[in-house]
Amino acid sequence: MSFNHSEKGQAGAFRHDDLAPTPIASTLPSTGPSTGTTTPSLHSVGKGGDEKRVETITEHAILPEQLGNELSRQVRHKYASSYRKIFGVIFTVNMAVFVALMATTKGNPNSRDVGSAASANLMVSILFRQEEFVNLCYEICTCVPHSWPLYIRKRLAKVFHYGGGHSGAGTAAVVWYILYTILATKEWIDEPVTDELVNMITSWILVTMFMVILTSAHPNLRRRFHDYFEAFHRFAGWTALTTFWIHNIFSARVTARQWDASLGYVLIHSPNFWCICISTSCTIASWARLRHQVVYPEKLSDHATRLHFKYRGMAPFYGLKISDKPMTEWHAFATIPDTDPESGKITGFSVVVSNAGDWTKKQIMKPNERKLWVRGAPLHGLLYTSKLFKQIVVVATGSGIGPCLSLLFADMTPRRVFWSTREPNGTYGSQVVAEVRRADPNAVIWNTHERGYPDIVREVYQLVHESNAEAVFIISNPKVTEKVVYGMTTRGVPAYGAIFDS
Repeated sequence: MSFNHSEKGQAGAFRHDDLAPTPIASTLPSTGPSTGTTTPSLHSVGKGGDEKRVETITEHAILPEQLGNELSRQVRHKYASSYRKIFGVIFTVNMAVFVALMATTKGNPNSRDVGSAASANLMVSILFRQEEFVNLCYEICTCVPHSWPLYIRKRLAKVFHYGGGHSGAGTAAVVWYILYTILATKEWIDEPVTDELVNMITSWILVTMFMVILTSAHPNLRRRFHDYFEAFHRFAGWTALTTFWIHNIFSARVTARQWDASLGYVLIHSPNFWCICISTSCTIASWARLRHQVVYPEKLSDHATRLHFKYRGMAPFYGLKISDKPMTEWHAFATIPDTDPESGKITGFSVVVSNAGDWTKKQIMKPNERKLWVRGAPLHGLLYTSKLFKQIVVVATGSGIGPCLSLLFADMTPRRVFWSTREPNGTYGSQVVAEVRRADPNAVIWNTHERGYPDIVREVYQLVHESNAEAVFIISNPKVTEKVVYGMTTRGVPAYGAIFDS
């Protein structure tokens, strides 16, 4: 996806004079929320001043210029993303280890040391996809108080970019395994025995599987062939894990012969063995929680449905993977706690599904009770980091309001809400609109059918100005998310939105 971050085209469409404070007098009650700062003042009307009229002054914020020049903005806010920084740090650490290894061995590294480095990186890569480990990362980064400086809290909020750790360690593991395979091939040529041969063959199989995974994970291929990416990632990963065990056993046999020790002794003292144990445990832990659960659909419109699950309660700020074909495709959704109307007790959870493809359309067109597969433990997401801030602005477009409902239900952080969608009542139902209003009585619900598409950066900045918010959180499609995050951060306002594999 290509996107021009420059807002010069928009800037030319209006002058700063257009955004100057404009007084607007009105008699309460207002017919709708204002996107300006209102200052009430009382004026007596009629004899004796018995009747009073409240005049409100709406002050429109001036959208400030973007900080820095075009080049610095592109480098800082686009190319030097947190995802890439994490990726770069992991790769730099691995490069330093490689240089140190080459220096200490005088250019002739031991294959066991290289294999240990590869296994460690593979373990780290898998850990960053393990639900409990990811949740732990979130808990650590969000446990700081509001008294901490904003510059620390706004950086901790970027924990949702942990995908950079997954891809960085995974890519480093592939590089290390290529080096290991070259060394294993050389060892077989020097000593052509059966154990060395099996070690070499399994090494080449591993490298092949890793290259398949790495190639299919390229952003362009992943977007274009997402179903194939999932299949390659899953089945090539399982093949690699199985091969890795075979490879580890035969590699240990080679070492046992060299050390004149037992196979068990070598395995227990091998970092490779413990790394693969952790990697395998992470994979098993996720799939061991595969369950076929009953779902109760609530069709909101031909564009959206709300799927209710009653097999367990779900606290706010969690997401879950759902599928009807567990071997081929999975879809992650943010969950919304369902409560008993009388007691207020959480009785289950739901997810909002909008028409964004074949799978989602199929779910919308099936209004009957049925079963869907769920896998793994509930996982924290981007919005969980909102608790780091004293005041926020929540932005959603279309079905992006679904994940935001969990944040609004939690009612932990004071917030303003901006929701842009087509026919909110007709598409998502009065209950969803009521939940938004309950969380923010002055929420700006922008009906694009009546008002067209908003100048979303200006509207969001207006709410930031009104509420003195510390940060903006957006759930939308990649293009709008990138536009809002870029538009806010280049004006000095921390903004967060998941764009791709955050």
